[in-house]
Amino acid sequence: MADLQERKLRDAQMRATINQKLVETGERERLKELLRARLIECGWRDELKAYCKEIVQQKGLEHITVDDLVSEMTPRGRSLVPDEVKKELLQRIRTFLAQQSNM
Repeated sequence: MADLQERKLRDAQMRATINQKLVETGERERLKELLRARLIECGWRDELKAYCKEIVQQKGLEHITVDDLVSEMTPRGRSLVPDEVKKELLQRIRTFLAQQSNM
């Protein structure tokens, strides 16, 4: 049990370190912009927007909160991200990390 907790702690520390490097170098913002562009290109944004309208129509504007809407849309939004987009981002992160370790 202690090994699992230690591994989780190391993983969390590693993620924090990677995120800090991404922020410090500006790469995080570049990745966010790339993701935004790819999601628009593949129609993800339009599809999720239509789904949002559908939920609001079904439940009624006066009977739904923003939190309810986010809870309904989040799993659908995640599942609709194309694998190609995920792979591209993952490759960009790997390339970034490789460049950082060579410095």
